[in-house]
Parts: sequence; structure tokens; C-alpha cells
Amino acid sequence: QVQLVESGGGLVQAGGSLRLSCAASGIIFSANTMGWYRQAPGKQRELVATITMTRSTNYADFVKGRFTISRDNAKSTVSLQMNSLNAEDTAVYYCYSKSIGSNIYWGQGTQVTVSS
Repeated sequence: QVQLVESGGGLVQAGGSLRLSCAASGIIFSANTMGWYRQAPGKQRELVATITMTRSTNYADFVKGRFTISRDNAKSTVSLQMNSLNAEDTAVYYCYSKSIGSNIYWGQGTQVTVSS
């Protein structure tokens, strides 16, 4: 059974930082592309950042220079360090995993709220 469990969300003031983590089980973590998506109220889910098994990263333009994605294969975790947060970053953040066979898995989401 695949499980992706996010943690680290919460309420932060504009300009502040948060670090999200996702603990994975039931997958071959080291072989999967991992990532983060987010969904704000009334909007579609959108890509935030991904990191491949070779640690190649991809970021949405709106987070470049502010967010950093990383992975720890030994602990089967992927993290998202978020700095310089603003109100537009308020959303539910979802952990994402894609296997070599293109199976996609999602976490349950963690709320990030940035107060201005």
C-alpha cells in the first residue's frame, strides 16, 4: 500500500519560511520522481517543483529562487523549503510520486496559509 504523508504546513506571516516534508512508503522511493503540487481555493492544482531519481530539479516560475526541493533516499522523504512566502502561496500542498512505470500517487495534502 502506497502512502505519502505530508507534514510541516501551517500559518506564517508574509516574508516568512516553512519547510514541508513528505514521508513515503510502499514505493521504490529511490527510483521515483518526487514532487510538490499545490491547489488554491477555486484554482486548479499546479506544479510547484519536482526532483528526479538523478536529483534533477524542475520549478514553477513563480517559486524559482524562493523554494528548494530536496530528497533523502535513505529516509524515503522529500522536502520543500519555502522562503519569502507571500499571500499568493496560500494553498493546500500535495506530495506527488511518479514511478518509472508512470504510476502516480498523491498525499492527502497539507495546508499552507500566508497572512499579509
